[in-house]
Amino acid sequence: MSEPTRLPPNPLLLPVLQPPGCDPAVIPPGQSQASVAPQAGQSRGWRLLSRTLVVLLGAAAWWLVYRGLETAAKWLTYDLLGMAAGSHLALAVEFFLFEVPKVLMLLTVVVFGVGIVRSFFTPERTRRLLAGRREAVGNVLASMLGVVTPFCSCSAVPLFIGFVATGVPLGVTFSFLIAAPMINEVALVLLFGLFGWKVAGLYMGTGLLIAIVAGWIIGRLRLERWVEDWVYKTPTGPSAEEAPLTWSERVGLGRDAVKDIVGRVWPFVMAGIAVGAGIHGYVPEDFMASIMGREAWWSVPLAVLIGIPMYSNAAGIIPIVQALLGKGAALGTVLAFMMSVIALSLPEMIILRKVLKVPLILTFAGVVAVGILIVGYLFNILL
Repeated sequence: MSEPTRLPPNPLLLPVLQPPGCDPAVIPPGQSQASVAPQAGQSRGWRLLSRTLVVLLGAAAWWLVYRGLETAAKWLTYDLLGMAAGSHLALAVEFFLFEVPKVLMLLTVVVFGVGIVRSFFTPERTRRLLAGRREAVGNVLASMLGVVTPFCSCSAVPLFIGFVATGVPLGVTFSFLIAAPMINEVALVLLFGLFGWKVAGLYMGTGLLIAIVAGWIIGRLRLERWVEDWVYKTPTGPSAEEAPLTWSERVGLGRDAVKDIVGRVWPFVMAGIAVGAGIHGYVPEDFMASIMGREAWWSVPLAVLIGIPMYSNAAGIIPIVQALLGKGAALGTVLAFMMSVIALSLPEMIILRKVLKVPLILTFAGVVAVGILIVGYLFNILL
């Protein structure tokens, strides 16, 4: 038996004429595609509107709670706990009760926003942007990308290997490695929330300047021979194509960043605030001004030497910075201390030893330390 003749499909019935999102198999009986399409559009519109309202209400609630933290801290300290106003312990407790929710609330918002921003700047994309750049332009671009690219001490080695092995100049690579931890976006926004845009702007501007100049100097010194030989022999495969992300996926990355980062650093935040509370409540102002004031010329190098062996993140060091400034420490000295903790931490030096020989590590630390010293003295003189 011969097969029946197959007729060509009727163009009027092709799926291309169906409104987007309409499946004939799921259209309720008695309804046409024309009636279902507007309903689907209305449904999407209502979902978008409801999500927008939730975000706005959440932001309003967050702002109201944030504005009431100082009043709540005073009530808890003096009314509920019954502490004597002006006592050292009361000042320390009030500082702690006020700063813990304040810093954690700021940190949550910042990390969520940064998680979304970072979805546009993956390490692989950053590496492609920097490959083949000349040193002068590359140092500037690398420093700026370091602010928004995911980075931590544990990722220093794979990032360094990936950059150098794919042809990114050594000086440009160091500009990125200096800027990424030093100009920490969490520290930047916390400084803005605690001290205003001037201090935050000074921190960002000086950090970028140090990263650009230090990377350029390291590049001019031609220190490639002090990189471990196996780094240049590391094979690099073709770059994987990155599928574009939807906004829902980017928001999900923001939520994941909050769970990961805030869940990991909150003990450091609590510890830093506890130290800051002790300084705020018990350390006399004259004492801090005498050892960290602008008149003490040795305060800046001492702050750098103290900061290098410390291990802390930006969220944990900011409350200490706030307490030191409140007790009369000079801004330049405090900034030098904070930058040395974040950019010259001893654990990062130990990790980088896997790919760098000792002379290059010492050169890197020395160049960055000199830049931090200059910044500290400059701000103590000008401000």
